[in-house]
Parts: sequence; C-alpha cells; structure tokens
Amino acid sequence: MNINEEINIIWLKRDLRLQDNEAIFNALKSEKRVLLLYVFEKSLLSDAHYSERHWNFIKQSIKDLNEDLLKFNTKILCVTSEVVTTCNQLLNYYKINTVFSHQETGLLITYTRDKDFTRYCRNNSMNWVENNNNGVLRGLLNRNDWFNKWDDFMYKPTLDYQLEESDFVSTDEIRKIEAAFFVTDLETPKDKIFQKGGTKMAWKYANSFFETRHINYMHHISKPALARESCSRLSPYIAWGNVSIRQVFQKALASKNDANKKHLGAFVSRLRWQAHFIQKFEMEHTMEEASVNKGYHKLKKSVSLKYQKAWRDGYTGFPLVDASMRCLNETGYLNFRMRSMLVSFFTHILWQPWQDATHHLSQQFLDFEPGIHFSQMQMQAAETGINTIRIYSPLKNSIEHDSDATFIKKWVPELAKLSTPFIHEPYLMTPLDQQFANFELGKDYPKPIVDIKQTRKKASDILYKMRQDPEVLLENKRILKKHTITDRKKLLKSD
Repeated sequence: MNINEEINIIWLKRDLRLQDNEAIFNALKSEKRVLLLYVFEKSLLSDAHYSERHWNFIKQSIKDLNEDLLKFNTKILCVTSEVVTTCNQLLNYYKINTVFSHQETGLLITYTRDKDFTRYCRNNSMNWVENNNNGVLRGLLNRNDWFNKWDDFMYKPTLDYQLEESDFVSTDEIRKIEAAFFVTDLETPKDKIFQKGGTKMAWKYANSFFETRHINYMHHISKPALARESCSRLSPYIAWGNVSIRQVFQKALASKNDANKKHLGAFVSRLRWQAHFIQKFEMEHTMEEASVNKGYHKLKKSVSLKYQKAWRDGYTGFPLVDASMRCLNETGYLNFRMRSMLVSFFTHILWQPWQDATHHLSQQFLDFEPGIHFSQMQMQAAETGINTIRIYSPLKNSIEHDSDATFIKKWVPELAKLSTPFIHEPYLMTPLDQQFANFELGKDYPKPIVDIKQTRKKASDILYKMRQDPEVLLENKRILKKHTITDRKKLLKSD
C-alpha cells in the first residue's frame, strides 16, 4: 500500500448489495481504487432501537457479499468503531478523495452523525457523495408530482456495471489495515428461527414468491399463520438493502400475467406505500419522538409498567394479541395486520403512549425500517389526525383470520387443549368448564388485564373528541398540504 495513494471509500449502510447500488456505480466511475467499508458504529450498537438480531442479519449479509468479492481479490473492511474515527485511522494508510454512500432516512442519531461527518469531510478536504436510495428524495417541501418521480426511478433500468479486481483495494492490503482496527467478528449463532441475511437469500425468497407463493397473496395477507407463506417475506432484505426496491419492483412487473395480476398488482401497491411512508419520515423526522400532528401533544396517558410488561411478554389474557407478540419475539416476523393490532391494543386498549412501544417493537422487527416504523406507530395510535381511527378487536380478528386457532395454538400452547371457541375466548370459561378441561384461568393462562369494552369506549370517546380540537384541525391542514399525494390513484394503482 502507498500512503500517498488517493483512494475512494464506499461506506455501506442499509445498501448491503453489489447490484443496482448507486454508491458503487459512482465510485467505480472515479478511476481510483475503492475500499468497501462497513462500520458497526458503537453509538448504534447501544441504541435502544436495535437488537442482536439486526446485527446478526447484517453480518450474514456482509459474509454473503464477501463470498462474491473473493473473485475480485477484495472484501469489506468491517470494524467496530465510529465512522469519523475509522476514516482518521485510514488516513494513516491512504489519502481519501471521496466517500460514497446512500442517503439514509434514519434515526435522529444517524442524522446527527451525518452532520458531524459532513463537517469532518469539509475539514479534511474530503468529498462525501450521498446517492439516492430507492427513490426517496431529500429536501422536498411537498408531494407535488412525487409519485411520478418515484415511478420514473422505478422504471429506469437497474444500474449496469462490471466489477474488476483492479477496482478495489486488495484483500492482502485490507488484512494489513485490520491490524490497526477492532475488526468485527462476522460469525453468528447457528439458529434456524430468523430469516438469514444476504442477497442470495433475498433472491431465494423473491423467486419462490414470484413463481408460486404469491398465488394466495391477497387472500392470506391478513391471516397470521398463512401470511408467513403467502407474503413475500422480502421486507428484511429490502430494509437492509440486500436487494433494491427497483429490482423487486421490476421483477414483480416481469412476473405478472393475466392469472396473477391482481395479487402481484397488490404487492406492487405495497411497494409504493412503503416508499410513501419513508418519504414522509424523510420530510418530517420529528415523528421519531413526538406526534406528527402537534395537536396530540396535549394527549396525556397514564403509564402502567405492569400493562406494558404483559404486552411485551405476550401475557395480556387476549389470545391473538399474546400469540402475535410471542411469535414476533421469537421469529422477528409478523404480518402487517397483526403488527397494527399490537400497536392498537397497546395505545388504545391499554391506553399507553405509543412512544413506550417503539423500542420493543423496533428491536423485535427483523425488518426494522425507521421510515415505516414511526409512520405506522402514529397511524395505528390514531395521532395523525388525518387517518381513520382503528381500534382493532382482538376477538374479531381472531375469529376472522385464525378461525381454527392454528396460529394461537402454536404460539400460546397452554390453550391448545381447549375447544376452539374457548381458545378464542378463554375468559368465558366457567369454573365447571375449567374443571372439565383441567385448566385454571389465572394460573395456566392469565385473565384479561383490562376490561376491553370499557377501555375501548374510553379510547374511542377521547380520540373522536380530539379530532375536533382546533389545534388538531389546524395541523391537519398543514399535514395534508405537505404530505398528501396529488394523484392518490397513482398510489393505489396495480399496473
């Protein structure tokens, strides 16, 4: 290595792929050798939104990339540090001309980091080029014509470039550099519970979905057991960038035919919704900590640590709620309707502030994506002012979407020996019913921790009254002006 050599760095974050990656595309055009870098930032490792399952997924993704990079005699430098500290150390080995990365719609902590890194680059005569990620645009004041721009981005051909060994800092050089760093161990537990990270795994899921699994997509999307098979399961691979949205979008369109157009059309519509919510968060990052509608800042709720623990552990006495939470805690996946129900139950039935649910859920969702997470938290908590108030009934959803209690029996096995009606409503069992079933409510399974009819009415009364609050109404106008999509049909179209 030559300390006077000027190189470029590709700083990988939530774009863990080699194909259709604009940062890689632009770095390769620079005609300088490139070092691929991933920093396991200590500030994020300790951040309450993340958990070990996220870092394991990332490590698996990097190992997958390194397998593909072998043929180019390079690998990703993976260190546990902070990005400024890392770049400072790298300056002992090379001059850094430009750092290429994607624009990250992340947490407040990453936004602050990015501002610090901008100053660092300026002070050290380094360039930092941030590239578009999945069609989300920075600096928008409103949504006029946004979906047309997003569609244009999605229909453009994926970026075409060829990797060559001469493009990269070599593996031997990286090994020498590693001596100066705390190198991250990429080994992960050999469990079979979580989806594994990596582009290869992403395409296995994508191909099986587009070939066969999509045939019941619309019919099963709301069903907690069946959705595990019929939904794409691509969300973690999209969230961590193992594939680009554009790759998935174009694969969906190429797979459509007369027989499956409704199912894959609905799937494509979901991709649009995903982009919509991330763009919303990009334009209004304060929703990480406070309701986007400032009128709801006056809404105060009494915190119950007892209720919150029962909800987190899946012991509320409401079977579908508990099954959903236990499933999520163990596998990192839950279909959208059940996710919504968990938030609705926490914020409405238990009447707890949505902010107290954010960390537990983000830690459990393997596909944690800040732009989706906070937008949906506030929608389901009914604190946007512009969306329908949804107070999900656990019983109604249980009967409609898990009628034979297959999902509940798997995740709340203490109820499996009961007859199906009592699995849905064990709290209706009389002492004689319990005796015949050799089952004791309150011992074998908890009694409901709240009177749901009473708490549901309380939430409904307060929330509907607040919708008429002058400050809420004023904020509604601001939000609609800023975030409403001018052509709503575009959002819902299924190509």
